[in-house]
Amino acid sequence: MGIEEEIRRIEEELKNTPYNKATQKHIGRLKAKLAKLREEQNRQRGGGGGHGYAVKKSGDATVAFVGFPSVGKSTLLNKLTNAHSEVGAYAFTTLKIVPGIMEYKGAKIQVLDAPGIITGASSGKGRGTEVLAAVRSADLILLVVDVFSLEHLPVIEKELFNVGIRLDQQPPDVKIVRKERGGITVNTTVPLTHLDEETIVAILNEYKIHNADVVIREDITADQLIDVIMGNRVYIPSLVVVNKIDLATEEQLKEIEEKLKDRPHVLVSGHKEINLDKLKEAIYNTLGFIKIYLKPQGKKPDFDEPLIMLRGSTVRDVCNKLHRDFVENFRYAQVWGKSAKHPGQRVGLDHVLEDEDILTIVIKRSK
Repeated sequence: MGIEEEIRRIEEELKNTPYNKATQKHIGRLKAKLAKLREEQNRQRGGGGGHGYAVKKSGDATVAFVGFPSVGKSTLLNKLTNAHSEVGAYAFTTLKIVPGIMEYKGAKIQVLDAPGIITGASSGKGRGTEVLAAVRSADLILLVVDVFSLEHLPVIEKELFNVGIRLDQQPPDVKIVRKERGGITVNTTVPLTHLDEETIVAILNEYKIHNADVVIREDITADQLIDVIMGNRVYIPSLVVVNKIDLATEEQLKEIEEKLKDRPHVLVSGHKEINLDKLKEAIYNTLGFIKIYLKPQGKKPDFDEPLIMLRGSTVRDVCNKLHRDFVENFRYAQVWGKSAKHPGQRVGLDHVLEDEDILTIVIKRSK
């Protein structure tokens, strides 16, 4: 049996197996097998970032449009950025990933317009694996639909899930330390409502992990445990963009708002340029930028041109952004501001910075 048939068989069995205490272990095993098969399928189909779709990251953050063909992604890219992406009223106009730069509030945001994905993209249809792999490095994914195709949203989300992209999630607080012998020890600091120890052991065994210490600090699902074991998932925030609102009635727009009320979304018209500033603002806010003021040794901080970084950035991230040799020649840094325990605190590369921190980086002098 080929990989695709095996995937379909397991998906069918999962659909038809009622979830309860008695079937929990069996379902956990099936999900582990399915994740392994999908991984194998992605490898075979070049899911590591296929030909022609490798895009060099630039700017302060990268945002990717993901959606079905002909929902207006190219028009939006052209209106938001300095790029030129071919626009046509037929499917698959964009045959390569087109990058553009959107400048907003001092931040330079790279926006990628990917070819439209289709149902089955994650299993290789329409070169979908390559497209989806190319958006794994984005800092924000814009799920683009038009006013007539809201039903595409769960399909897009499923395709992204199948290539290891976890939208609007944080990595689970789980630690697995392999050991030489002694079997599997599971320690939990919270009650688990979706997993029992037997299921955890069964899932680990599927991945040939027979000796390990497992510490679980949050109520996770079987899927989340598998994600931790796989170790190659990416966790990216998302924003729903509903395009072509100029073609919808007031009634239809109200319905759309109602359906999307529980998730971040923006209703726009790329063609008529409606709500594009609102979209820029939403992109900027969702990315969560912070300003870092650089202070050369013995001089005053530069408050005129702050460095724009993503929230959660470390001193290492700043060094990488400034010059590729800074990490290699790093001695120490000093920080003033919210992240410092005291003014001028000496910190290392892994220190996490906060908004409006003042930073001095001291490097070894070249001989």
